[in-house]
Amino acid sequence: MNATRYSAPVLLLLALLAGCGNPPAGGPGQGPAAGGAMPPPEVEVITVTTARTTLTQELPGRLQAWRTAQVRARVEGIVEKRLFTEGGDVTEGDTLFQIDARTYRTAVDAARADVDAARLVVERDRHLLEIQAVTQQGLDAAVARLKQTEATLARAELDLENARVPAPISGRIGRALVTEGALVGRGDATHLATIEQIDPIYANFTQPGADLLRLRAAVSSGSLKRNESAKVELRLEDGSAYSLAGRILFSDLAVDPSTGAVSLRAEFPNPGHRLLPGMFVRVIFPQAVMPAAVRVPQRAVQAGPQGQFVMGVAADGTAVPVPIKTGGMAGADFIVTEGLKGGEQVIVNGLQKARPGTPVTVKPLAADGAAPAARKEG
Repeated sequence: MNATRYSAPVLLLLALLAGCGNPPAGGPGQGPAAGGAMPPPEVEVITVTTARTTLTQELPGRLQAWRTAQVRARVEGIVEKRLFTEGGDVTEGDTLFQIDARTYRTAVDAARADVDAARLVVERDRHLLEIQAVTQQGLDAAVARLKQTEATLARAELDLENARVPAPISGRIGRALVTEGALVGRGDATHLATIEQIDPIYANFTQPGADLLRLRAAVSSGSLKRNESAKVELRLEDGSAYSLAGRILFSDLAVDPSTGAVSLRAEFPNPGHRLLPGMFVRVIFPQAVMPAAVRVPQRAVQAGPQGQFVMGVAADGTAVPVPIKTGGMAGADFIVTEGLKGGEQVIVNGLQKARPGTPVTVKPLAADGAAPAARKEG
């Protein structure tokens, strides 16, 4: 009875001891956590080269109509009709508004009658002068009266003509500022509507005076060459690029003392009226040509406590930070003025995986992000 009572605990203890004495299959150190070391992270790099490059600057600007004309009432009266579609295109000379012309038509008829009467008096006095029935002074007075009535008639005809309000220029007209039945022209030339010509269209922007001085100094020293034929590009507020290039029209001769900047203006073709006055844009402004420039993508350049740097790949295959200085833009790329000379490998993609001093696996940058430094301009 006693043997039966203690046999189960004893057997359990023996089984546990036997299990502790058998090591896991495969021997010590070969469990699943003891696998091989992780391979170095893969990064995409460019090989830095030098090339003739156009130095650009991207500046904020606003669009402005090429020509703007205010349509105003030139005579007093009640607006009878509006003869245009708001927001539509009009041609110079088109009738936009018709002002009640009855008063002016009556004035023309009266002035024409006065002219006829004055002309008869002159003809009569000329005959009377031949028989000395009137003096030369009397004839001269009649002639003066005729000229006065003719001037009154011309003014009345002009007022009648001005009752029709034409488009002063061709372009796109905005909303009507008055409605039919409104009294206009009393005391001043009432503003009726505005017409804008927007093909071509202006882009107004400013350049810091200090940047302009540095550019001129670099051109004078020979490190940069002027690019007189370069076209200006435009980036819209949504980030999209405008397809048609423009040209620089002028830059101010003086720096604005309140802003320290120089005003510039570019002109862009706008056949589809995609660009509208007042739009905020980014003007990509070519400034000069650098004969042998080093350029790297913006995303490869990082900023640290000591300034800008890129992550390069050393000869032993490890990532290493390289301090640089940049001096302007070439399209979407930075121009590197110090720190890189050409031939270095710079990491562009995979920066978050590259740690200074750690090995990396190098892979050339994919074709759709090919190194801009290898592209030659001009």
